[in-house]
Amino acid sequence: MAHVETDDLTGTETTGHEWDGIRELNTPLPKWWVYIFAASVVWAVGYYIFMPAWPTLHDYTTGVIDYSSRAAHRAEMARVAEARAVWTDRFREATVDEIAGNDELRRYAMAGGAYLFADNCVPCHGAGGQGGPGYPVLADDDWLWGGTREAIEFSIRHGVRSEPDDTRYNIMPAFGDDYLSDQDIETAADYVMHLSGQGGSDAGHELFVTECSACHGEDGTGLQDMGGPNLTDGIWLYGSGGRDDVVAQIRKPRHGIMPAWEGRLDDVAIKQLAVYVHSLGGGQ
Repeated sequence: MAHVETDDLTGTETTGHEWDGIRELNTPLPKWWVYIFAASVVWAVGYYIFMPAWPTLHDYTTGVIDYSSRAAHRAEMARVAEARAVWTDRFREATVDEIAGNDELRRYAMAGGAYLFADNCVPCHGAGGQGGPGYPVLADDDWLWGGTREAIEFSIRHGVRSEPDDTRYNIMPAFGDDYLSDQDIETAADYVMHLSGQGGSDAGHELFVTECSACHGEDGTGLQDMGGPNLTDGIWLYGSGGRDDVVAQIRKPRHGIMPAWEGRLDDVAIKQLAVYVHSLGGGQ
């Protein structure tokens, strides 16, 4: 049993514990701290009784008042939706072209679309729609699937190579998988360089018409119904457009995926986004 002594300096009893000549004083806790601690214990017990608190094997204790923060959030969102219904109902009933043609709806769409674009689209397409390697530019007039408001809305709603049955879908075959010879691939690449005004040769015209025109058109300007890129404008989705990049894409093409936003965003949000994206500078 530890020997209890009284500290000469403070007159306080020690606990009997000593380390390196330093003795521990048995100083009482401040009363204010004890009161706060006791109140906290009472508060915690009350919280456990009234509020959701303890996990169970399959659920959790709901508490006497059966409070749920998720339910409260849903109720708040319902109130917000009700307050916005005067606008959102008009959006649901209108086409994207009608929205853009109405000053009030267009202002509402541009404000909401800017927020939605920053929250959902910027990671791939950039803050100003400038795109990046593998991600299309939305601020020019080069569109794979069409740049009208209606076409943009469809792309946002259903995605590209995404999960819905009606998603935008087209796959460029890997011509290097025993489909074209290495020489034919080189010849096709030379013709693509010729189409974009970067040298090359027109010797591959017949090969291009046979193998590539179904998606890119006989003149190489692309077919938007097929999602076929325009090969004459020097705008490239993958790489800088050098000959090596063209050869690589013909041999073993890369294909991007855009998620379908229907189901993630509601109808009003999709229409706002379509109007906003169209306004970035490249809409048709």
